[in-house]
Amino acid sequence: MSHPPEQIHWTTTATPKSDYPAVEQNIEADVIVVGGGLSGCRTALGLAEAGMSVVLLEERDIGWGASGRSGGQCNPMWRETPDQLTQRFGVSRAEILVKTTLSAADDLFKDIEHFGIDCDPVQRGWVQAAHTSKSRKTLEHLYQGWSEAGARIETIEADDVETMTGSPEYRFALLHRSGGHVQPLSLTRGYASAAVARGARIFCGTRVKELKRSNERWQVRTPGGSVTAQQVVMTTNAYTSAAPWPKLQKTFYPLVSISIATAPLTQEQQASVLPDQVTLSDTRLAIYYTRYDRGGRLIFGCVGSTDHVGTLGGHKRLQEGLHTVFPQLRGIAIERTWSGRIAVTPEMMPHIHEPAPGVTAALGFSGRGIAMTSVMGRALTRKLLGEPENTLPFPVLPIKPIRLHQPLKSLIPLAAPAMTLMDKFGKRIDRS
Repeated sequence: MSHPPEQIHWTTTATPKSDYPAVEQNIEADVIVVGGGLSGCRTALGLAEAGMSVVLLEERDIGWGASGRSGGQCNPMWRETPDQLTQRFGVSRAEILVKTTLSAADDLFKDIEHFGIDCDPVQRGWVQAAHTSKSRKTLEHLYQGWSEAGARIETIEADDVETMTGSPEYRFALLHRSGGHVQPLSLTRGYASAAVARGARIFCGTRVKELKRSNERWQVRTPGGSVTAQQVVMTTNAYTSAAPWPKLQKTFYPLVSISIATAPLTQEQQASVLPDQVTLSDTRLAIYYTRYDRGGRLIFGCVGSTDHVGTLGGHKRLQEGLHTVFPQLRGIAIERTWSGRIAVTPEMMPHIHEPAPGVTAALGFSGRGIAMTSVMGRALTRKLLGEPENTLPFPVLPIKPIRLHQPLKSLIPLAAPAMTLMDKFGKRIDRS
């Protein structure tokens, strides 16, 4: 089968793009936000709403990076139980994080309504499906821990899984009632527009040439001018460069997510594939995830090797995955393929760092970006407004580079095919 040229699907269905100028003068502000993705735009919105003078700088366009390339799934739960989070962070921090997690999805959809963001929001639930007997036990453990904490979560088994998802591949799953999906680029652009409406200034096509400290303030130099502020927020996530803090780039792995958009499904096909409009992802190492867009196209993705979808068999893995999960869609046309980088931390949770006085960096959403960038944006807003760090859902951590980061990073292109191979060896759940 031939493959369509790589084109990010969301750019073809997003709300209209706003034109933001480049910096061409010297500007003063209270806060500079570097990075125009979901976390940066939501932070700028929160700060502007609180009355602060905010300048957001984006090297390309709003949502150009992972925010406009993701699957757009709101999957509002961590890969660890509340007890495990307590062991990791301590009782008080874990209590805040658990409480925040329980409301993360609802808070996102309330955000969308409150700010009037047109982003095709659908909150019909997230199905997290087990692909092996071992992964079923993992999900049962998560269910017990999070249901006891108050999550709206249910178990579904056997034929009920196929009825809800349309897939014969799974026999056990968790249904997270608060989950859902959005048009991620429209959401990002919506945050940006809402921030501007509240006084924030956004500049695109603006590369940060230098960030330096001067008279207890920070100055960002750009090709056309400069911006000076008391505080700086770095929200470049997996696209973080080595300058000016090389160690920051070494706190996460820049993995790749690859996706396809099918041709619109017929009414008959939609009745048999995700008939309830839920979002679906599974427990594979090379995870499969899928949902509809507003035009009835199925968005299907998995872990890739590089920024090019076809590298090391990426197209083949995507098509095999689609046919494995939904065998009734064999032969369906593929309209678009694309990829984007995701920052994955060793803990599979986002980090907040302070690389220098007055500078805050937030990154590492590890596949939970749609829900947790909104959480992070509100948390960063509170931090910059002066709230104590011990009230935030995420701790402010020292920058600790991953051991052997460079050699491990060089192996990332081999990770996706290796994980795909490992996924084939698990014992399948009995269909009886």
